[in-house]
Amino acid sequence: MERTGPPARISGLLAALSAALLVAGGLAASAPAAAAADTDLARNGGFEAGLDGWSCTGGSGAVVSTPTHGGTSALKATPAGSDNAECSQTVTVKPDSTYTLSAWVQGSYVYLGASGTGTTDVSTWTQSSPGWTQLTTTFRTGAATTSVKIYTHGWYGTPAYYADDLTLVGPGGDPVAIPATPAGLRAGTTTTSSSVALSWTGSTGAAGYNVYRGGTKVLSVTGTSATVTGLAASTAYSFQVTATNSAGESAKSSTVTATTAAGGGGGGGSGLPTHALVGYLHSSFANGSGYTRMADVPDSWDVIDLAFGEPTSVTSGDIRFSLCPVTECPNVESVAEFKAAIKAKQAAGKKVLISIGGQNGQVQLSTTAARDTFVSSVSKIIDDYGLDGLDIDFEGHSLSLNTGDTDFRNPTTPVIVNLISAVKTLKAKYGDKFVLTMAPETFFVQLGYQYYGSGPWGGQDPRAGAYLPVIHALRDDLTLLHVQDYNSGSIMGLDNQYHSMGGADFHIAMTDMLLTGFPVAGDTTKVFPALRPDQVSIGLPASTQAGNGYTSPSEVDKALNCLTKKTDCGSYTTHGTWPGLRGLMTWSINWDRFNNGEFSKNFDAYFGG
Repeated sequence: MERTGPPARISGLLAALSAALLVAGGLAASAPAAAAADTDLARNGGFEAGLDGWSCTGGSGAVVSTPTHGGTSALKATPAGSDNAECSQTVTVKPDSTYTLSAWVQGSYVYLGASGTGTTDVSTWTQSSPGWTQLTTTFRTGAATTSVKIYTHGWYGTPAYYADDLTLVGPGGDPVAIPATPAGLRAGTTTTSSSVALSWTGSTGAAGYNVYRGGTKVLSVTGTSATVTGLAASTAYSFQVTATNSAGESAKSSTVTATTAAGGGGGGGSGLPTHALVGYLHSSFANGSGYTRMADVPDSWDVIDLAFGEPTSVTSGDIRFSLCPVTECPNVESVAEFKAAIKAKQAAGKKVLISIGGQNGQVQLSTTAARDTFVSSVSKIIDDYGLDGLDIDFEGHSLSLNTGDTDFRNPTTPVIVNLISAVKTLKAKYGDKFVLTMAPETFFVQLGYQYYGSGPWGGQDPRAGAYLPVIHALRDDLTLLHVQDYNSGSIMGLDNQYHSMGGADFHIAMTDMLLTGFPVAGDTTKVFPALRPDQVSIGLPASTQAGNGYTSPSEVDKALNCLTKKTDCGSYTTHGTWPGLRGLMTWSINWDRFNNGEFSKNFDAYFGG
């Protein structure tokens, strides 16, 4: 949820605190004089050297020549979505010392502050400043503090702000040396078909480490180990690591090479053709598209998702599946005929899965008891019908993130953690041939580029990006992710432009995000890694009746051309070319038959089916 200013309660509280501070000691109006030995410790506070020394979240910062307060340059930073355009640097300080932080700013809701002080972190702000206004605050470092972060930022949904001539005056700390290059980089024994585990010897003075794959940084960690994911099976990769701290980054370590295992990560090698067509079969209900018997499903369909297994209650975890009642579907086959048709499809190389959830099947595994019931009840369906695996189609309010659950790599929300655990248990039970697919909506995946959960200040929709921790935790077991590129609002792509459904551009931008990876909520320290192209299919409605966002065959072809051949891309520039893109998914097989097979015929024509 986008905001145009601080909440009224926060605004009032800050105003009251500001007034009290002014009355008590004139903090903002009259800062303590610097001692004779004090110096300005801020690096490039006038931005005359561009952004040297500064780090701005989400690429929000730029240097401009007008307006400026002093010199020829100033900072311009633009908030976007859940990114408040924070620009910061870490400064070396002395313990138990007093510092004065000042900056000239221009704009609405501009903040100046310091964190990591070891005592009380401070910030000050201006509500509206059409001209240059000076912000000033002071702080004292703790007894063991040797560095602090100083920053400026705007507010969510507000226009760009400007900052110039930022200073931090106080006693200089002992210089921090760039840490030594890490030694002993090695690949572990837990290499899978899509991941490589690395470890190394720590460097004295390092605050963190960057991991490079083929010369490109792919991870930032604080410990001396990391697992690089999203790799292709049976492929050799080279890795290096560097050590970092406030002084900078070390040289790259010696290179280690590791080769991923065969098999496609437990999902990619599950017997699917190079390019697969996925469709949902309305098996448990009827609608305007009519009922289609399993035996009548055309041969074009490589993965058939049975829609739907649904819970006995939202929180029970008890999933049930049955065929459409004869009173609703007069041409429904018997259970025995249905099972025989499934076996025939499998004999022809097709995969048949149970899809859990759907629009009306809300599933919340909020307890371990619900988790265990989910495992046992889904296993029963798979065993009873002889199915190949599971499709997770949790929609609505099935998945959301608790307040404070802010890192998709380490989720803490029970409904997320229990779902991951349940699926891993099912995967372990059925082994490498278990087919796992997911069909989230864009709100739960790509929207995570802008928003994640309730956000740093609370108040956002907690469902935003809520599928990301599930996808990430299960990526080595995931066969296919086919995000629903339909029934969606406009979504921001990696070009920081909004894209709307219905044409090739939307599918290109949304799929590029999955195959490139992206910083979650604009935080470059929390990057959702790219998925393998064989794990990704594009989800579309089969006809205008099937859902909002219908895309004509010619536009579907343009999207495929762009993603697999880098042609017909229009104004969007992808971050790669992926001829191994797995294929397409649609809602639904029934609606495609209703529409004379337009969707499946176009897929077959494009891929030579």
